[in-house]
Amino acid sequence: MRCTTVALRRSILTVAVVVATAWLTGSAPSARADDGFGDWLADLRSEALGRGISAEIVETALADVSPIPEVLELDRRQPGAPRDFCGYLDRRLTPTRIARARDVMRTHRALLDDIAAKYGVPARYLVALWGLETNFGDYVGSYPVIGALATLAYDTRRSDLFREQIFAALRILEEEHLDPADFVGSWAGASGQMQFMPTTFLAYAVDHDGDGRRNIWTSTPDALATAANYLQQSGWRGGETWGRQVTLPEGLESSGAELRQRQPVSAWRKRGVRRFDGGDLPAAGLHGSIVVPRREPEPAYLVYPNYRTFLAWNRSTFFAISVGTLADAVAGVDHSRTCGS
Repeated sequence: MRCTTVALRRSILTVAVVVATAWLTGSAPSARADDGFGDWLADLRSEALGRGISAEIVETALADVSPIPEVLELDRRQPGAPRDFCGYLDRRLTPTRIARARDVMRTHRALLDDIAAKYGVPARYLVALWGLETNFGDYVGSYPVIGALATLAYDTRRSDLFREQIFAALRILEEEHLDPADFVGSWAGASGQMQFMPTTFLAYAVDHDGDGRRNIWTSTPDALATAANYLQQSGWRGGETWGRQVTLPEGLESSGAELRQRQPVSAWRKRGVRRFDGGDLPAAGLHGSIVVPRREPEPAYLVYPNYRTFLAWNRSTFFAISVGTLADAVAGVDHSRTCGS
């Protein structure tokens, strides 16, 4: 009996060590075993039918779906928020991308002007988002959207979030916006030239070219107009800019550099905030906030309400500033001064 007890204890200890090692190395399995995927998928099919998705679409879209290991790997090793702001901006706003963005502005001038007139969003911001999201449609992703979403929904970490995205994706197919075989995107399920999640597509996508489909995948007019519609619905203010790089008086970065602290531009001017070139801030009736992405005195930005629409698109401060800075560069504003370069 004693030998059996010792052996049992050793077995328990071995299992405990294996499990602990798996968690410490990040290789711990999901809470659901792979052999349960079939039951999970059957339940998903049943719910999709109950939500009004046709049996044809449910069967076609989910027929060959299985977990994609690479999607889980990418999800698990997502990097945290980047810390090197200047490096981030240099990688995103290369001379090649800026030059191409200006060329895109010229090529699509008539279309962009038409969209700007309808939604009140200047062309340079749409071009900046297009360039930063997919390099103007060059890199839209190659993962099957339904498969990627099913993998993330079957996993236990954010199951409810991605389960809703699957139903939205099935609705997109039900409405015949694209063929199931062409429904590809990022590993997280975003797709199209502007990388919209399925629920976002359903809420904001528009048919700008008038062909009866909301096609953000191969229709440039639909993709750009959808981006403009999203910004407008997120609170874009026509006739206003997004922000500007500024210099701060000593001590302000610790006492006033917070996005939630909004003051009139005149108040910031009185506190010693200056344009980056040393000039006075404009005599505009705007309220703005100071953003210091590196938590150091430089670079610093005075941002206005339109900046927050970029945050609605992507909650990253670095991303939001990169959109505004690229848009400025497209318009001919020199961004090389950023970070003291």
